[in-house]
Amino acid sequence: MASGSGPVSALWTEINRCGQNGDFTRALKAVNKILHENKDDVTALRCKIVCLIQNGGFKEALNVMNTHTKSLTSDMIGFEKAYCEYRLNRVDHALKTIQGIPEQTDKLKELYGQVLYRLERYDECLAVYKDMIRNSQDDYEEERKTNLSAVLAAQSTWENTSEDLGLPESSYELCYNAACCLIGQGQLSQAMQKLQKAEELCRKSLAEDSDVTEEDVEAELAIIHSQMAYVMQLQGRTEDALQLYNQVIKLKPSDVGLLAVTANNIITINKDQNVFDSKKKVKLTSAEGVEHKLAKKQLQAIEINKALLAMYTNQADQCNKMLASLQTQNPGHPRPVLIKVAQLCREKQHNKAIELLQRFSDQHPESASGIKLTMAQLYVTQGHVTKACDILKSIEEMKYKPGMISALVTMYTHEEDIDSAIDVFTQAIQYYQSEQPGSAIHLSLVREAANYKLKYGRKKEATSDLEQLWKQNKKDVHTLAQLISAYSLVDQDKAKALSKHLPSPDTMSFNVDVDELENSHGATYIRKKAAKVVGESQPKEQGPEGVKKKKKKKKGKLPKNYDPKSTPDPERWLPMRERSYYRGKKKGKKKEQVGRGTQGATSGACAELDASKSASSPPTSPRPGSGTGTATSNAIPPRQQKPAAAGATRKKAPQKKKKGGKGGWSLFIYHLLDHVYKMYSLYFWLLTDLK
Repeated sequence: MASGSGPVSALWTEINRCGQNGDFTRALKAVNKILHENKDDVTALRCKIVCLIQNGGFKEALNVMNTHTKSLTSDMIGFEKAYCEYRLNRVDHALKTIQGIPEQTDKLKELYGQVLYRLERYDECLAVYKDMIRNSQDDYEEERKTNLSAVLAAQSTWENTSEDLGLPESSYELCYNAACCLIGQGQLSQAMQKLQKAEELCRKSLAEDSDVTEEDVEAELAIIHSQMAYVMQLQGRTEDALQLYNQVIKLKPSDVGLLAVTANNIITINKDQNVFDSKKKVKLTSAEGVEHKLAKKQLQAIEINKALLAMYTNQADQCNKMLASLQTQNPGHPRPVLIKVAQLCREKQHNKAIELLQRFSDQHPESASGIKLTMAQLYVTQGHVTKACDILKSIEEMKYKPGMISALVTMYTHEEDIDSAIDVFTQAIQYYQSEQPGSAIHLSLVREAANYKLKYGRKKEATSDLEQLWKQNKKDVHTLAQLISAYSLVDQDKAKALSKHLPSPDTMSFNVDVDELENSHGATYIRKKAAKVVGESQPKEQGPEGVKKKKKKKKGKLPKNYDPKSTPDPERWLPMRERSYYRGKKKGKKKEQVGRGTQGATSGACAELDASKSASSPPTSPRPGSGTGTATSNAIPPRQQKPAAAGATRKKAPQKKKKGGKGGWSLFIYHLLDHVYKMYSLYFWLLTDLK
């Protein structure tokens, strides 16, 4: 400690007292007064760095260390410098600083493990924590085990590796990390049980503190509830998961990483639906500091989902910018390319999409399998099935898998290329013959190939496959029957020789009740029973009960005006013209009733206006020789007079009415109705006779 006068020693006393009380703000003021007197006081500089770190001034503390590099060596303030760099998210610089310190203390190892975890170097981090737990004895053992379990959970989630170290589950943090390990291993039910146990432990531990409110408890449980919702989402319980996610969002937790992950998972549930809600949630994934809270794969998944959301909302330019950024950060990742291809397909640019896929598969052969599957799908949608088959056959790691063989055979069959389909079977059988002879998949392929060849008439080619199957199991009667059937069309002598191996009918008989089988629910054909001989059965005596009752005939419906006393017309079956009482149509009487003027005129008005029928009617024009003439009050001008009806004194031969004449449509409609009436009358009599 630097020596000084009385005021300086008083300042050091105040610094010591403030440090013990945790009042680092007042301590910092006292340190600054000392440094004002002596700016190179090493003890005062170190105290100032500690006070700044305790108050969260990491940047100011780092500036002090960088300014006084001559006075403050790495041996003195190495840990403080690395810690400030770590808290300022300068993780790479913190790692270099730690590696440059010659003496590795326990607190430096703790910080080293944290730095390795942030850099996602989990194997090295695991070794550091194992060494600390093994060689340290203090009150922080449970915290170290918690960090160790967090490393194991990260390995299980991101690297698909798991290691059981037998860690206890005495705290809710340890139990939570154990649940995360189970999620990475796919054991979702067990993970949910661990999370429920972690929730119970958390509530119990916080209930002991009287100062903790219910809101504080819910805020602490938010990360556990979010992980529960994630497990529900993986189990397909999307509605329950969405409800729990929204509860976490409503709490507005201070952890921006938790908010970002929860909002991203809600977007994955919404997919291309409820886009408005997804647009609101995507803002939470872009909060400040998120990049320092999440792993690289988490950040990459969030950016991919943002690009997908932009594609679904038809924001093509924004989607392309995001995809370009993703490809720059990770050129070998296939998902940005697949999203770009989907965007091109939405724009109907299928050829460009296929070219992009082909270019990426050539540049990155390690990711070519998924890319080529997408290419094949695009070719199928365009109708180029043969090109799709060529692409599928070029995927070496999937070439002989049963699913790939099935797809190729189906596609070649659709194109009616039976030879290529048989070649696919042949190559696959040869591969399994050399790699896994006699295995279940090998024999199943041989059987499917034989059935396929028999189906399409390639019986000669099917015989070799059937013989191979029969040699594997000579008790297989079904295969032997197929083999004999195939040889019967190719080599009858061979078929006869093989038929000797068939079991006798007695050994093949089964205890089957034929009648019961025919009468079963699923029987489609029932054998008719043999007819009985006439002379065998004696006729039964017909008693009063044996006589069949005659069925009563139903009474026909009679018309409403039917009179049972009147006898029907015996000539009703004959046409009207052939009946004895037919006298022809009497058109003379009807002529007077049909008006020839405008529609609605009557015959009475025509008779009144006919001057020839009234003898006493005066002339309308003066006679020759008379000077004047008188006009009656009811005289009608010639243009307004209606034509007189023709006289009915003389019968004329019936003439056909010409269409288009005056009154022609009225007569046509009348006669049409008359015929309809007669038709209904005839129908009426037919009905009345059916009693």
